[in-house]
Amino acid sequence: MREARFIKKNVEKWSHYQNTKPENPDDMANRFVNLLDDLSYARTFYPHSNVTRWINGLAAGIYQSIYQNRKRSFKDIVRFWKLELPLIFYKHRKVLYFSLLFFVACVGMALLSCLADPSYAKDYFDHQVQPGYYDHTIELIQRGDPFGVYKDDNPFSMFVRIAYNNIRVSFTTVLLGITFGIGTLIMMYTNGFMLGCFEYIFYSQGLGWESVLVIWIHGTIEISSVVIAGCAGFLLGKSLLFPGTFTRKQSFIAAAKDAVKICISLVVFFFIASFFESYVTHLMSNTFQKNSTQIGLPVPVSILILSGSAFLMTWYFILYPVTLHRKGFSLANNSITKNGKTYDGKSN
Repeated sequence: MREARFIKKNVEKWSHYQNTKPENPDDMANRFVNLLDDLSYARTFYPHSNVTRWINGLAAGIYQSIYQNRKRSFKDIVRFWKLELPLIFYKHRKVLYFSLLFFVACVGMALLSCLADPSYAKDYFDHQVQPGYYDHTIELIQRGDPFGVYKDDNPFSMFVRIAYNNIRVSFTTVLLGITFGIGTLIMMYTNGFMLGCFEYIFYSQGLGWESVLVIWIHGTIEISSVVIAGCAGFLLGKSLLFPGTFTRKQSFIAAAKDAVKICISLVVFFFIASFFESYVTHLMSNTFQKNSTQIGLPVPVSILILSGSAFLMTWYFILYPVTLHRKGFSLANNSITKNGKTYDGKSN
């Protein structure tokens, strides 16, 4: 393409970029991508042209606006956790409730199946999870170390392994939402049944209360995070199945943005759960190990961690979002508003 034709084709766009401010972050990103495409072409065919320098200047200006002039301060992080993320959960609270109820139903069905057929748990683990896992757990119980599976000579390597696995599974659960939610349903079903069968093993051996005190030290946050991952996956599925007044593409992009933010928050909670499992749960397991000479964890400490974790997850993801809504906060076009006006963080 001749330079004159290239300029004629794009000059109006460049002038618009130069003389107007982006309407929103998405508009700024689109401008930056378009300018990079034009700059790449111009540098290839007109490397010494004034138009190349012009495009480069426009792109550099946007780059500075995005990466240099915009300071991601500590207040931005606080704003995300204090307002934006809770409001996302209020906006999608029905999807979160559905994810929770579906998961609880799967756990309940697994428990009922085990109660109706005591061999169900063994069959499930042997065929659906890992052959020999059930027998190994029973062997540990009979040896007087029922929760020995949570012990590791290197807590840090255990922490890394558990955190990686939990994040991988949760992100897979979210991504499978693109299958119109079917993949997310299967992941939630699998995790729910696994939890139900796992708890039944200890219940059937007379260790139901002990399993709560040990496993749910980390399980409270971990399982809650699994439910939240399911919520993000169902968001993607819902956007494709029920786009409403938007096109499916528009609906999916909007849902994907919220799902990504949810995933970011999950990483933090999975790190917390993995830390508990690697460094605290095994201490509680020592408490119920027969003839153990290792340091254990007092039962009241376990109850305190359990209740604190349950309160944190319930308050932050369910109760606190409702409180913000009652105070007039909401999300509109990815912006936080209060009583219908854009919230700048200064108004009361």
